[in-house]
Amino acid sequence: MPSRKFADGEVVMGRWPGSVLYYEVQVTSYDDVAHLYTVKYKDGTELALKESDIRSQSSFKHRKSQSSSSSPSRRSSSRSRSRSRSPGRPPRGRRRSASQSREQKDDKKKTIQETSLAIPVFILFKPSENNTKRYNGEPESTEKNDTSCIVLEQKLKPDLEVKRVLEQYSLRPRKDEKKKEEIFSEKKTFMAVKPIEKVPTKTKEMEFGGRIGTFMMIFFLPATVFYLLLMCKQDDPSLLNFPPLPALDSLWEWRVFGVYLLWFFLQAVFHLLPIGKVVEGLPLSNGRRLQYRINGFYAFLLTAAAVGALLYFQFELHYLYDHFMQFAASAAAFSLALSIYLYVRSLKAPEEELAPGGNSGYFIYDFFTGHELNPRIGSFDLKYFCELRPGLIGWVVINLAMLLAEMKIHNLSMPSLSMILVNSFQLLYVVDALWNEEAILTTMDIIHDGFGFMLAFGDLVWVPFVYSLQAFYLVGHPTTITWPVAAAITVLNCLGYYIFRSANSQKNNFRRNPADPKLANLKFIPTATGKGLLVTGWWGFVRHPNYLGDIIMALAWSLPCGFNHILPYFYVIYFICLLIHREARDEHQCKQKYGLAWERYCQRVPYRIFPYIY
Repeated sequence: MPSRKFADGEVVMGRWPGSVLYYEVQVTSYDDVAHLYTVKYKDGTELALKESDIRSQSSFKHRKSQSSSSSPSRRSSSRSRSRSRSPGRPPRGRRRSASQSREQKDDKKKTIQETSLAIPVFILFKPSENNTKRYNGEPESTEKNDTSCIVLEQKLKPDLEVKRVLEQYSLRPRKDEKKKEEIFSEKKTFMAVKPIEKVPTKTKEMEFGGRIGTFMMIFFLPATVFYLLLMCKQDDPSLLNFPPLPALDSLWEWRVFGVYLLWFFLQAVFHLLPIGKVVEGLPLSNGRRLQYRINGFYAFLLTAAAVGALLYFQFELHYLYDHFMQFAASAAAFSLALSIYLYVRSLKAPEEELAPGGNSGYFIYDFFTGHELNPRIGSFDLKYFCELRPGLIGWVVINLAMLLAEMKIHNLSMPSLSMILVNSFQLLYVVDALWNEEAILTTMDIIHDGFGFMLAFGDLVWVPFVYSLQAFYLVGHPTTITWPVAAAITVLNCLGYYIFRSANSQKNNFRRNPADPKLANLKFIPTATGKGLLVTGWWGFVRHPNYLGDIIMALAWSLPCGFNHILPYFYVIYFICLLIHREARDEHQCKQKYGLAWERYCQRVPYRIFPYIY
């Protein structure tokens, strides 16, 4: 194995990926397997670079001094020197007049900022102080509302950078066709250089309590689901009244498992239908963009038609309520089998396709967090499919089954007002998620987390069986509320939904097209990545206004269940803890990604989720 050339802590000059620019960086670590150096730029950005893209400061400065004293053409043979003589320079042996000398000085003034393309690239680009400030996310003014700068940075291609290099760093005039051909040849040489691929390194900072914490959560999460469901079936669902453990054989029924498999693969068929638009996700570490078909709302309509057909033919949908524990057990078993399959196939996945947070090298941790980022069977993306389809649409079907079960058990001609509110609020939430399906491509689940037990169990078990807890509770514990109370709860839910949707729309529209005239009033802080951090609108109010709206809606979903027991409020309590933990993960990643720009943003927007509180 080749020995490393640069030591940890050494200050060197590192090339910015995809460009010819070199900046001062500090070596933080070295990956012996991938042979990559992890370097840290002045703004806090950390990248993995190859050894060939790093230069020592001493050699950098030495070569620069040589190039300033003489150009390569002056060090060549006399024949070459006479052929490359500039038009303003007289032939050898001929005296120059004063006017000619002045013309030569004027010509030097015009080209004083230019340098020969023959000089090595890493000598040419030592950033000035102003350029360094812009690169580090330190503009002259902290906030901007001119979105044109972000557009230019986002659209910057190697072709444009080559053009700038050719225009600014050529010492020779390009009036003759021969020189144009030489420049065009050099341009093709530049364009042939591929951007550096950032290969994921081993996960160093483990979350969720590391190996021990993730091992415990593999057992704790299923136990929590069954505990909550058993509590809801009791007459007195208080926390101190622990439910009796059911017999293991009562939790499993093959017919129920078959119905669950039928549901899962029916949603897969709906997902594969050639309807809906196809969009590209965010760039991966190797620069590739995956394609996704956006047809979740169509799948929901087809599911609604299928459920309506079952009800028309007198199918008893409250079968879900009668076998709710068995359905939860079937979903848990399927998610476990899927997680094992995902981990086994990830062992053969290329290094660049592994998840940045699930590549620790420890079996339990990688199994839980997900080893592979975007596992696919052909064009079928398993993580993207499970994120919205079986669990989220299943949540609505379960709620409907609970509504019908309540009417049958209590001999009601119409569902209770509490059940109507819970079904309506959560139906709005699911339909909104499916209608705005494309927005999920920018979430942490898609761009950062691998697909392992955590997401598989969460999507297929936790979402449909825990998020429907209020409806399940109301079947066995009916609660009566008045119309004024129902109106107040509805207003609260609408407020949360408005904050949630408008904040997400503002963020997604800004990411998609920062130059949109409708967003001209928004101010932002530029970053070294080319993206902007919004400091006005909802994102200038708190750092995660969408989380705030989510929590308000979660409270509105629990209030129709009354205040006799805390069990229906488990969801809102859990959701607050979940979003606070997710906000901490966001904070850590954004600080590494945006550096000084993120620190400026935190100073500008001090509150994370709850204004004036947290």
